[in-house]
Amino acid sequence: MTTTTTDERALADLQRAHGPALFHFLLGLTFGDRQRAEDLLQETLVRAWQHPEAFDGPYESMRPWLFTVGRRLAIDARRSRLARPAEVSDAVLESAPGREDTAESAVSALDVRKAVRTLSPEHRAVLVQIYFRGLSVGETAEVLGIPAGTVKSRSYYALRLLSHNLPGYSSRSSSVSRDSRSAASTTAA
Repeated sequence: MTTTTTDERALADLQRAHGPALFHFLLGLTFGDRQRAEDLLQETLVRAWQHPEAFDGPYESMRPWLFTVGRRLAIDARRSRLARPAEVSDAVLESAPGREDTAESAVSALDVRKAVRTLSPEHRAVLVQIYFRGLSVGETAEVLGIPAGTVKSRSYYALRLLSHNLPGYSSRSSSVSRDSRSAASTTAA
């Protein structure tokens, strides 16, 4: 079985005569993606090489045949890209947040609950409204029936107490407690 292909010289002439125009046409179909346009140009020329009968067609120029083949290849390539799931690069995977250790977050939640239980009911009520229910200072004041300034004061002191009751809450809280202890010992002496 013999396969006939286009003569190399005829193919080189075809590429020289119609290659630049076909490339610019394909560049438009690929929305300026030079690499895809070059791939489509190469595939179009391969088709011309595989189909020497196209050179014997009833038309004067091969350009309409080349443009039709190139357009169909571009459409097929787009359809196949849309049918596949989008590819994810390593950079995207590296920047994606990792899953947190649920055991660690559960322990933290237990520590917070234990520390919140040590607060007075007034302080706890303010924190529940602001941080757990997401209310504003004004809304919290309305719900609890106290002035907004009292809500601000109670939330400030409640958070300050929590920082002392939560282990490893912040380095600032430990320095504050050391400063207050040293100030208390100086005053006592």
